Amino acid sequence: MDFNMKKLASDAGIFFTRAVQFTEEKFGQAEKTELDAHFENLLARADSTKNWTEKILRQTEVLLQPNPSARVEEFLYEKLDRKVPSRVTNGELLAQYMAEAASELGPATPYGKTLIKVAEAEKRLGAAERDFIHTASINFLTPLRNFLEGDWKTISKERRLLQNRRLDLDACKARLKKAKAAEAKATTVPDFQETRPRNYILSASASALWNDEVDKAEQELRVAQTEFDRQAEVTRLLLEGISSTHVNHLRCLHEFVESQTTYYAQCYRHMLDLQKQLGSSQGAIFPGTFVGTTEPASPPLSSTSPTTAAATMPVGPSVAGLAPPGEAALCLEEVTPPASGTRKARVLYDYEAADSSELALLADELITVYSLPGMDPDWLIGERGNKKGKVPVTYLELLS
Repeated sequence: MDFNMKKLASDAGIFFTRAVQFTEEKFGQAEKTELDAHFENLLARADSTKNWTEKILRQTEVLLQPNPSARVEEFLYEKLDRKVPSRVTNGELLAQYMAEAASELGPATPYGKTLIKVAEAEKRLGAAERDFIHTASINFLTPLRNFLEGDWKTISKERRLLQNRRLDLDACKARLKKAKAAEAKATTVPDFQETRPRNYILSASASALWNDEVDKAEQELRVAQTEFDRQAEVTRLLLEGISSTHVNHLRCLHEFVESQTTYYAQCYRHMLDLQKQLGSSQGAIFPGTFVGTTEPASPPLSSTSPTTAAATMPVGPSVAGLAPPGEAALCLEEVTPPASGTRKARVLYDYEAADSSELALLADELITVYSLPGMDPDWLIGERGNKKGKVPVTYLELLS
């Protein structure tokens, strides 16, 4: 118990000395040991890395889970070391509602059939979103969180320890300075004509005492300087490790972009498939509103792979031409619009014609479109003034 009391008293004395030194520095009454410029730059870069990592982490969490209540719930589960329960994505929930609506309204009706098709697509979109969230959390969020909860806490601890060592060093410097000033004053030879012998003896004794105090202060200063230098080197090594952290975060960022690219490519592929299904069903339900013939369209002559088509968005589907296999391609100058079945369409994106048989498009312009017998359903004939050519359906919004 006696040992503990002595340690407590010693710790209290050290704390008080640091507090006095810190207060005097704030008021400009004490000198402060400055760190070198390179060390200050390392500190600034570390602080900047920590601040931006926190912001990127929080905003990525918002991107992956926009619902703040759900984020709080996941945070509590992680802190309690419990498994986060599986959560239905918005796309999967929408698919469930659409499937139930189709079942109740009639799955054999045109509306019910379309609801079922859209529900299947939304379910696939929800599954893709779930995979993206899982992959991004492991490959991107977890490394950022590990840095903030691991490496940065270690750096902060060592920086606080370095701050305490600096306060101890500056306090020792101030103590030594005061002791030397007192020693110089005490060693001043007194005037025997004005000073009694007794005072001279006391002055010599005080000089010896201050000499011992100076020696003690110098010893404490050497110890404090050694501890400060050692702690500064430890902190410097940790701060220089921020460069390795940047390299690790860069790799994680590439993985995040890769997973996001895969996710959006899957979404585009699913929606393109759904658009084709709805386009074919629309032609069957409203045969006189779009195409000028009731003959079934021939299957596409060629198509790109799903990965290639999904990775470059938006792209027009690949076609081999207007004519069915084995026949010569139609001459655009000889193509005439059907008597019925033409429609107006608004262009969604700019499109650069690949050859003379295609029509270049500008976003938001209106053109006239129609289809021909045996033509690839992913392409239409577009007319703008005296110009005509093939145009991809995915670039158009068909109007009434």
